[in-house]
Amino acid sequence: MVKACVIGLGCRGYQLIRDVLTKNDNLEIIAVCDVYEDRIVQAQEELEKNGQTAQGFTDYKEALAVEGLQAAFVFTNWGTHTEIACHAMRQGIPVASEVGSELSLENCWALVNTHEETGTPYMLMENCCYDRAEMLVTAMARHGKFGTVVHCAGSYSHDLRQEVAYGHVNRHYRYDVYRDHCADNYPTHELGPIAKLLDINRGNRIVSVSSFATKAVGLKEYIATREDATDEMRAETFRQGDVVHTVLTCENGETILLRLDTTMPRFYSRDFTVRGTKGMYTQDTNMVHMDGDPEWGIVHFLKDGSLDNAVKYEDEFLPAIWKNITPEAQAAGHGGMDWFVYKAFVDAVQNGTPMPIDVYDSATWQAVGALSEKSIAEGGAPQAMPDFTRGAWKTRPRLDVVEY
Repeated sequence: MVKACVIGLGCRGYQLIRDVLTKNDNLEIIAVCDVYEDRIVQAQEELEKNGQTAQGFTDYKEALAVEGLQAAFVFTNWGTHTEIACHAMRQGIPVASEVGSELSLENCWALVNTHEETGTPYMLMENCCYDRAEMLVTAMARHGKFGTVVHCAGSYSHDLRQEVAYGHVNRHYRYDVYRDHCADNYPTHELGPIAKLLDINRGNRIVSVSSFATKAVGLKEYIATREDATDEMRAETFRQGDVVHTVLTCENGETILLRLDTTMPRFYSRDFTVRGTKGMYTQDTNMVHMDGDPEWGIVHFLKDGSLDNAVKYEDEFLPAIWKNITPEAQAAGHGGMDWFVYKAFVDAVQNGTPMPIDVYDSATWQAVGALSEKSIAEGGAPQAMPDFTRGAWKTRPRLDVVEY
């Protein structure tokens, strides 16, 4: 039984306690922490429903000093992830950090340096690496179905106008990020699975980052339509461009195109796309197109159910964890991928095995945020991606699809 502390009890933290962490029979939450007392009480009450008793703290250092801790879950705002994770690692407590973006390369290096100095395990909880489509298509790519992969694309396209605009009302940190920065501020949902497919940090690496942003008008116009908007919201100037495109180049010659699109009306999409010399995959239609297939005309791009042909590859390539998914795992959050990523962390802590999404992945993926901000400020100028592995990417072994 892994005894753990949860730091950060907002919407995401509470949901994970309720739907994921308390459902894992190998995990016990013995401490919870948040700067808001009401969130602490809510979390403790949820744990009590599941037969667990947790001490409550408003200071994360006090929470991490609880005797017997074997893991720390960091679910706070993006700007505090690294500080808390590094403190936990210095105490010898393995860290599971929720996703976000670093707008400081110094913090990315702090994660790597602290991990290397202490030897304490660290994992970035990028659940999209465990989603059904991403795991299926990565397995297909590993088996050569798409030929030589030369380009991948993805997006975090999600209408977050209400969440961002009402951040100060609802105690949510995105408001400040969108006010003060213009960057690809949430790249890991789309980049994580692509990085795994392209063996980033394990035989390949990201070399450069170039980023371009539109003007910022979406939030301003949205707020103007809201009768309940505060005076602060109406007077605010947001720097974050409405759509940001980021181009990454890789050591082995591939390119990656990322898109952030969160402040205008739209449907949700990660737009996971793989292009190879023998075929392609696109997530929005869940369609595989192989060399020699009949050419698809524009009529086939209608949402009429005729496009969902990737399912025919599942018998051969879908990892067993998805073929055998239980109703409980499927209900645990985001269709099952939350369950898989958190189970992977707990299993690694219990078994003393390497973290499947490790500190080098975290530093590299999150550094896109900092580098994109600098690139945008410089008119799209390419920014060099640091080699956080210090050359080890050349020899680090690839992980099997089911391992990450």
